[in-house]
Amino acid sequence: MAVEIADPRTFPQQGDAAFSPQLELAAASLEATGTVRAAELDQTLTDDLARALRSGDASWLVRLFAAAPSAAIGRHLWRRLLAAWKLASRNDGEHGIAVTLFALPIVIVAARRSEAGPAAIDAVLPGSDRVAALLQEHGALAGNRNFGLGNALVAAEMLDLPQLPELLSWTRLPDPRAATRALSPAPIPIAAAGEGVHLRFLFGTAVAAPGADLLADAQVGAWGIALAQELARQLAAPEISLLALPRAPRAPPTGLHEGRAAQREVGAHLFTSNAIRRLRAAVGEPSAVVSAHRSPTAAGGGELRLSISSAFDAAQAEGFRCPLFIGERAGDVAAMLVDLLRACRVADVHVLPGVYPDRDAETGLVLLFKPESLRQARNTAIQ
Repeated sequence: MAVEIADPRTFPQQGDAAFSPQLELAAASLEATGTVRAAELDQTLTDDLARALRSGDASWLVRLFAAAPSAAIGRHLWRRLLAAWKLASRNDGEHGIAVTLFALPIVIVAARRSEAGPAAIDAVLPGSDRVAALLQEHGALAGNRNFGLGNALVAAEMLDLPQLPELLSWTRLPDPRAATRALSPAPIPIAAAGEGVHLRFLFGTAVAAPGADLLADAQVGAWGIALAQELARQLAAPEISLLALPRAPRAPPTGLHEGRAAQREVGAHLFTSNAIRRLRAAVGEPSAVVSAHRSPTAAGGGELRLSISSAFDAAQAEGFRCPLFIGERAGDVAAMLVDLLRACRVADVHVLPGVYPDRDAETGLVLLFKPESLRQARNTAIQ
């Protein structure tokens, strides 16, 4: 269940007139009282998005989403984009076969054991064929065995809106597996202190009968543990501790959404468990505050923040910046944080109403709240 919290992201007061038809379709669908009418509106919008994907008009897609006047409209556009990808990538294929392009999200937690460890590790798998064999062995991709994997671990930007039309075109190549070889790996930086949580993707293509849905299963199957161990082995480096957490193979836009959510959840869990452990060992039970903030550096201009502190030691306050992505509700992300705190048995949890600035006006530091300062929080709210 979503937690009630304001959405801090910024949206245009007046959308681009060039996208009025699509924005009006989205708004009308959300307001429709009948399912038949909503489905008709959604199909028209889906067709528009599919045409942009097929024609290679990435700029149109980017500008459409930038023109969304609210989080609800942006969320609806994203749902239609997922449907449009499925529509645009559906084809009968030559000689009775069709190509499915998929992305396998991998959350990587890495840290140095000592200063002798490298500052980054290569994001290239020396044995991608072994990874493919594990997936085949355990019946991933609906049991399909006719697929290949690239060996490059690529960044999330490779799956974002500007890249989707090109990715779609790969399903039309005479040899679609060749496309994955052109991907540029994104090295994984290793911080000098502490653990880092990174998101990378493996791309692959599968050949199957037209109409076969190879990506319907969103759950990590029996292959999950074996694949995690294999990835950790192939990415191992001296004096580096590394944990790889693979997700299910998905269509690129779906994989992007699920991968980002998984990275955020793992990062929040890592931060929360470490901060709570330190406070409990030093001063006792912690308190937590979840708040919404405008931020010029955040995606969409806003983010949620989680601060963990204790009234017995003001110096030991720690904060986590929680991004919000297209297609998400702020309340759902806040619920993830609150559920995480409850799982860690934190009893004193505050969710603030309103939207707050990025920085503290007096100190210039990133604004985080402590329970003892909540009375003054109302005076700093933007809305």
